[in-house]
Amino acid sequence: MASGLSGCVRSPFRASIGHELLEGDALDQAARVRRGDTTPTELVLAAIDRIEALNPPLNAVVSTFYERALREARGPLPNGPFRGVPYLLKDLIDLEGTPKTMGSRSFQGFVSKETAPHARAALEGGLIVLGKTNTPEFGLVATTEPAALGICRNPWNRDRSAGGSSGGAAAAVASGMLPIAQASDGGGSIRVPASCCGVLGLKPSRGRNRAGRQTRAVDISVKHCVSRSVRDTAAYSVLVQRRDETAPYAPLPFIEGPSGERLRIGFFTVNPYGDDADPEVKRSIEATAALCADLGHEVEPVDLDFEGEAFLEHFMNLWSSVPAGIVQRVQARGLAPESVLEPVTLGLAERFSRAPDDAVPRAAAFFEAYARRIDLYFRQHDMLLSPVLRRPPIPIGEQAGTKPFDQVYGPMIDYVSYTPIWNATGHPAMSVPMGWSDEGLPIGSQFIAGYGHERRLIEMAYALEAARPWTFPRSGHLPDLG
Repeated sequence: MASGLSGCVRSPFRASIGHELLEGDALDQAARVRRGDTTPTELVLAAIDRIEALNPPLNAVVSTFYERALREARGPLPNGPFRGVPYLLKDLIDLEGTPKTMGSRSFQGFVSKETAPHARAALEGGLIVLGKTNTPEFGLVATTEPAALGICRNPWNRDRSAGGSSGGAAAAVASGMLPIAQASDGGGSIRVPASCCGVLGLKPSRGRNRAGRQTRAVDISVKHCVSRSVRDTAAYSVLVQRRDETAPYAPLPFIEGPSGERLRIGFFTVNPYGDDADPEVKRSIEATAALCADLGHEVEPVDLDFEGEAFLEHFMNLWSSVPAGIVQRVQARGLAPESVLEPVTLGLAERFSRAPDDAVPRAAAFFEAYARRIDLYFRQHDMLLSPVLRRPPIPIGEQAGTKPFDQVYGPMIDYVSYTPIWNATGHPAMSVPMGWSDEGLPIGSQFIAGYGHERRLIEMAYALEAARPWTFPRSGHLPDLG
């Protein structure tokens, strides 16, 4: 077998299940529709077969709208870049007339009355929604094992986590059910599962994409996608971005390939709390740094001051305010929180109850100044490179939200220690599938850029994709699910 740092896949492969028209990425499928080689209905029927064949051992897709999807496929579709391409939404987002569980028993039976702006943008691009993907309760933890929906398993090893909170989306794309799926990221929830499952995951700059009404003191969460090809992510970025007069950044064009720009890249493997990455992760990031140098970039190790303890206190005060509000709403419905909410959700709410009364405004003030200070690093470097996760994908059950809070909280903070900073500051960041553990598990490399510089990230991803092609060649080969 090839070295875990070579970029080659260590897992055994088999050909995709039937349906040659599903080969390639989402733009390939849309091109077949435009040429008349296939129809949206044929694509949807083939994708349904693929999901039904591949989903049972993974539990990535937790609700399906097949009849609805077929009606849309047979009717007029918007002439967008993904016209006729099958697609999945994460079970945290509204699509009018469909279930939304938020991964929680407390949302049992809930049906959305409207469509979220991000989902509407995807539909305008011609994507056809086949169903919803698995997510932990309210997207609060870094593994997708909710009591309400069941465990989502990693396609590369079913005893390992697919990550969270977009674990179902990443597992669906990595396993070959379809080439692209919606995801969201409030503390790493696009990048973490992208790293665990070996797909591409981009978290855009704060304010880049269409979004609903902001209700938090600091807008830490963004919506985007996970995909198997850079060009799908590039096209999706154009589709869902804001174009209104108050948008903070000029609209991105469709980025078609790498740039000739020589970048200054600072890389680090020590997390904000002073702990180095697991040796396998460290070797993988160092190999990515060496590849970037081989591509002509100026790469150097950096030692950055992230004020780890202060950051963690304020971030967790902000993060735990969400489950605290959920508990209050559950109680207002006359329900006992312990009967419908998981232990980690309850534990986070309890943590917030012990925080100072002004914890949220203090966190907002801290992050306003913090973001300005961290942004200074991008005067010396065009891009930063770090791990996504401190370890390769963890075993199922280790950090599930159904476990006692005290058993999950510390290990989870350690595991995801490289990602939440960029939600707090609002910088764009991405996980690129560049490495493999000795056990054949994906290891993502995280790249971070200055505000509004998604173009640089996408161009870098193109260069890496060309230099070291990752898991998914155009022939559509998949992890071995036999």
